[in-house]
Amino acid sequence: MLVPRETPLSEIHLENLLGLARLGAIVLPAMPGFYQCPKTLEDLVAHLTGKILDRLGVEHAGVRWEGTQEPPPERGTA
Repeated sequence: MLVPRETPLSEIHLENLLGLARLGAIVLPAMPGFYQCPKTLEDLVAHLTGKILDRLGVEHAGVRWEGTQEPPPERGTA
């Protein structure tokens, strides 16, 4: 899993991320989600951390991501 945080992403970054995704890597950009109405910076960090842990299938007691309940199947494994 890659969690890129730097922006703006250049064409080289995007090509490399696409190449890695095509090889099976998970690309989960560190973009804060404001739809959950965070009150503090810690809320933003907890939300991103929850998204990462959920996508990895790691149990945690932190913030749950209310996106897809099950991660999508990896390419070529459906």
